[in-house]
Amino acid sequence: MDEKDRVIIELLVSDSRRPFTEIAERIGVTEATVRNRVSSLEERGIIKRYTVQLDHKKMGYRTKALLGLDVEPENLIEAAEKLSEIEEVRNVATCAGDHMLMAEIWAEDNSHLGEIMSEKIGKIEGAKNLCPAIVMEEIKG
Repeated sequence: MDEKDRVIIELLVSDSRRPFTEIAERIGVTEATVRNRVSSLEERGIIKRYTVQLDHKKMGYRTKALLGLDVEPENLIEAAEKLSEIEEVRNVATCAGDHMLMAEIWAEDNSHLGEIMSEKIGKIEGAKNLCPAIVMEEIKG
């Protein structure tokens, strides 16, 4: 990867629908060069996928929370999979540190968040120590 690849990535991260012609113009190469570089970045697994960033509030989810969750070690993988199946859970990661699992949850309101945690997440086999942090304002992301 060189500086041109880094700029291409930066431009695509800020707008994954940005035309290759615009990227080419910005870095001083042809559109074909950008197309080839992006293909190479995809083939090497540097670019994994293209996605859409959503505004959870405009979709009716007024509460966004980051949940730290501990589970019995023998249940870790199964618990991560079960957590991933819950509709309101947007992201799941296994972690080292304060919690074994971290999840991003979108809920209609705080009451709905409580229901998700008690009726869905709390019932996952081996789940213990649910530690939610409600996101007040996103600064970057």
